[in-house]
Amino acid sequence: MLIHGTDACICSDCAERAKEIVDTSLRSARAQSVEADFGELPKPKDIKAYLDQYIIGQDDAKKFLSVAVYNHYKRLLSQQEEAADDNVEIEKSNIVMVGSTGTGKTLLARTIAKLLKVPFTIVDATVFTQAGYVGEDVESILSRLLQVADYDVARAERGIVFIDEIDKIARKGDNPSITRDVSGEGVQQSMLKLLEGSIVNVPPKGGRKHPDQDYIQVDTHNILFICGGAFDGIEKKIAQRLNTHTVGYDSVQNKQKIDTSDLMQYVEPQDLKSFGLIPEIIGRLPVLTYLNPLDRKALRNILTEPKNSITKQYIKLFALDGIKLTFEPEVLDYVVDKAVEYKLGARGLRSIVESIMTEAMFEAPSDNCKEFTVTVDYARKQFEKTDRLHH
Repeated sequence: MLIHGTDACICSDCAERAKEIVDTSLRSARAQSVEADFGELPKPKDIKAYLDQYIIGQDDAKKFLSVAVYNHYKRLLSQQEEAADDNVEIEKSNIVMVGSTGTGKTLLARTIAKLLKVPFTIVDATVFTQAGYVGEDVESILSRLLQVADYDVARAERGIVFIDEIDKIARKGDNPSITRDVSGEGVQQSMLKLLEGSIVNVPPKGGRKHPDQDYIQVDTHNILFICGGAFDGIEKKIAQRLNTHTVGYDSVQNKQKIDTSDLMQYVEPQDLKSFGLIPEIIGRLPVLTYLNPLDRKALRNILTEPKNSITKQYIKLFALDGIKLTFEPEVLDYVVDKAVEYKLGARGLRSIVESIMTEAMFEAPSDNCKEFTVTVDYARKQFEKTDRLHH
């Protein structure tokens, strides 16, 4: 078939061949740009400073994450240089983050990936089952990473995978299961080879494996895995462990130093084991960090301070319609009060502001007004109206 142009014609075979050449050159250009990005690897302090622009608080978690990510990509660069003759091989340090819902686990991982310009994907651990059962194989994690990397295997092998809800695949009891636990312990065992680093056969389009399928081989040695979970109820395990050591006068003095309002800060790998993660998977997640629960001050700052804060997003949305939007300070305090009441963390802020602003976003563009001020009375009225509808 001939395709007619302005001055000449081209056959369909030549057009397909030209597309292949363009696709190949684009892929190689992307690969070269990744190499260039790695050449300017930011230092841990620079990574933390970048995270500070988007995430409020969580300084300890930011430091742990910045150092782990920096060391991981420094390790990759040292492999490329091939200058080391001392036979010292640096192993990768996968990360597990423990923190209640809405404290910023996913946002931390996504922001770091944006800074480093590496392929990044978020997967939910709850959808996986052991091979042979209804659900998804753990290899589909790598399928998603390949899709993000435009099926460029070399780029995907340097990516970051964030496995969310890792606590939901904990085994049901501390004792080894008698019956098969296909969505818990079985999934953890399937994940071992991915986390440790091995060559995995990945179905190109995801889904289940079958014998007649062509596979893409992906080496996971250089993929950084960050796992996150709320680990709801792990405080009881931490309290039990801390109490078992309290015998005698000296231990009574130590017990007074324990902050019982935030036991999550004392989390250790043995608490994850008590919660239901198998020792093998804990050993493959050597960096353990926790995220503080968000207090009233942190929630108030989240509303206004980050680069992409919730209030700045709504101000921009209204500005696109030529409307100047302002929030009274009391409105922000009211939103924080409700977020604390519902115990939803930073995610709760978004839903509360959305319920307050929906009516204004519906009416204001048609009213041709130039300014709109959200008062605390308006906010209370709109939120209570939405709250009644939901109940």
